[in-house]
Amino acid sequence: MREGAAARRERVLEAVRTRGEVRVTALARELGVSVVTLRRDVEELARRGELRRGHGVARSLSPVAERPRTPGLDASAPSVGLVVPEHHSSLFEAVGGARTVLEAAGVRMALHIAGHHPGAERETARQAVEQGAVGLLVAPRGRTAGAPALDEKWPAGLAVPAVLMEHRPAPGSPLQAYDSVCGDHAYGARLALDHLVSLGHRRIVLAARDDSPTARTLRAAFARIARERPRIEEGAVVLTAGPSAAPEPGPTRTPETGGGPAGLVDLVDLENLASVLRERGATAAVLHPDVDALMLVQQLRAGGVRVPEDCSVVAYGDAVAALGSPPLTAVAPPKEEVGRAAAELLLRRLRHPGDAAPEAVRRIELLPRLVVRGSAVEAPAG
Repeated sequence: MREGAAARRERVLEAVRTRGEVRVTALARELGVSVVTLRRDVEELARRGELRRGHGVARSLSPVAERPRTPGLDASAPSVGLVVPEHHSSLFEAVGGARTVLEAAGVRMALHIAGHHPGAERETARQAVEQGAVGLLVAPRGRTAGAPALDEKWPAGLAVPAVLMEHRPAPGSPLQAYDSVCGDHAYGARLALDHLVSLGHRRIVLAARDDSPTARTLRAAFARIARERPRIEEGAVVLTAGPSAAPEPGPTRTPETGGGPAGLVDLVDLENLASVLRERGATAAVLHPDVDALMLVQQLRAGGVRVPEDCSVVAYGDAVAALGSPPLTAVAPPKEEVGRAAAELLLRRLRHPGDAAPEAVRRIELLPRLVVRGSAVEAPAG
């Protein structure tokens, strides 16, 4: 027996109430009716004031953030899709911050991992929306500066709000139309250099991989600051290769770094960094990520170089820096705060009716802080 219109519309209302927002096409498939029929149901329910219509979606009258807050959210709670790239361990703290905010608002988080191939983010985001995500938090994958940029127009067809995490959209990029939250890593580079210069260090090396936007921001900022500071005699930037993330093909010198002082050294294996420090006569090093800093300290010790007596070390990242021997002075990016702020922005978008005047796009940068421990001391005399 065919379901009547009244019963079907009650099911539509129940789906909207529990999920916050549903796509008309997806719900039509779920209820076994045509899109035209379901669209008429949504129009009638909106006319009665029982839900809100959007472009291709039906929304609850109750803001997502005002839904009952219950421990142990079940599958009926509205969900937000978190799209992250493979090898996303650096985002764990941001994920935790976002999850705390969302679950407090009665919203589930569903993790979706995108591969490192063209179009992966677009396809992963599309699947997240089809599975019921009412909004997206997206951490775009890292690419080398020399690799071709992916098509950045893909979020425009999602029909759900999206907020970028740890990504600063380039001028003119379509992604500038989306809210974004990231750490101010150029400020973090300045914190590290200012601390070492204040301790009398004049020959400093930055070593960072080429597998993330954070690393590229650090390299460019380090080179610029080193050129601007007359007290820095040599500020070398070293690209490092590691077993977990080899760089994509691309030029080893960039306009930001150039050659000469603050120049970019050729790609080296992490195990050869100690010899680079000796060749440069460096008395201090800044390393990203902090796990690489711990490895360098071990290599220096094996080669008879003491940390911090002979070479001071500042880690960029503070996930494991405190566990070093000695505990490492570190710049601590606000990773958890990035996740929390991104989730709050997304909830704000979800509360905003689709037919109201659009809110201004927000771009938030959060400042890292310096955590002083025992791995950076005054430069050795002479």
